[in-house]
Amino acid sequence: MARQRLEANGIELAYDDLGEAGAPPAVLLHALGEAAEDWSDLAPRLVAAGHRVLAFDLRGHADSEWAGSYSSLVMADDVVAALDRLGVHAAVVVAHSLGGVVAFRLAAARPDLVSLLVVEDVCPPYDRDRPLPQRPDGVELPFDWDVVPAIAAESGVTDAAAWEALGAIAVPTLLVAGGPSSHVPQERLDEVAARIPDCTMVTIDGGHHVHRAEPEAFAGAVLGWLGPHV
Repeated sequence: MARQRLEANGIELAYDDLGEAGAPPAVLLHALGEAAEDWSDLAPRLVAAGHRVLAFDLRGHADSEWAGSYSSLVMADDVVAALDRLGVHAAVVVAHSLGGVVAFRLAAARPDLVSLLVVEDVCPPYDRDRPLPQRPDGVELPFDWDVVPAIAAESGVTDAAAWEALGAIAVPTLLVAGGPSSHVPQERLDEVAARIPDCTMVTIDGGHHVHRAEPEAFAGAVLGWLGPHV
């Protein structure tokens, strides 16, 4: 993998840049506590399908700067700035969990940057009882622990504007639900699918991390859906 860095939105972001530079871009956004390498199965499949893949470490994760301010909104601003800096537009965006919330914001705010959207098992923040986790003792983490309570607090309170903004997503969207073994209430995903004007929802019973639990089924669903659109 070709590891790259750039300055965007006042911080340094790290990302993997795979495939031919002039190929149609695909942007991959990971979950809380993960990194670009979480897409190690899907990324080469997208390259083989003719895409240039840009897989980012979100701020506070892995090789990107461990900045002191964390939210899905500022992370979306980071990705916007990075894509503008790279001159990338009309990208396929594939995103999981926290990355999916970032992607919803990205697609609603900057439709020129997104041609197709794939989101795995997440919805915008909603009211729920989510105790703030405690940092494990004596463990070296590959991400800034401060990002965890910040995102946990954000995700436990309804963001009415983010839910409303789903209606502004103008690109075809694939929502991959994790089924009954996921901790995400699947009826919330039904609501997401109903709000996005052009949304296809598929369920793969793999829990919240569908792309890890069922990599073949996940890749097949994503690439099969992308095929007619690209």
